[in-house]
Amino acid sequence: MKHIKDLLAEHKFFHVFPEKYVDVISGCGKNVHFQQGEYIAKEDSSADFFYLIRSGRAAVSVSAPGRDPIVVQTIGEGEILGWSWIFPPYRWVFDIQALEEIAAIALNGVCLRGKCDADHELGYFLMTKFAQIMTKRLQATRIQLLDVYAKP
Repeated sequence: MKHIKDLLAEHKFFHVFPEKYVDVISGCGKNVHFQQGEYIAKEDSSADFFYLIRSGRAAVSVSAPGRDPIVVQTIGEGEILGWSWIFPPYRWVFDIQALEEIAAIALNGVCLRGKCDADHELGYFLMTKFAQIMTKRLQATRIQLLDVYAKP
């Protein structure tokens, strides 16, 4: 069985992380699994974790009055799921549902925030990596929503 540190080092997100940060961050992680159809997060629920997807896919959706939920993104193997753990009030802003069985590493946001407070270089490094992901995701969400609302 592999340790969390080894699983983190194998994940695409952590390929650019110095080993010292992988060591520190691994103390906040655990292996998790989600079944097809299971909700990983619900909008406005507590965002205590973020997830490194090892296998499987999840749908990220938003609720819209008078409409079915709108899937704004599908997240799969090698990707990160969630950034709400970074910013107060630490609440999910999307619903996230497993489209198939998912194996992931859950990283505890409270644990990570504490480690970032203790080591500002780690915090800055982690924040810059998440900022890049957030920018890509927000652009993708914008395009998806423009497509949805452009249709009559």
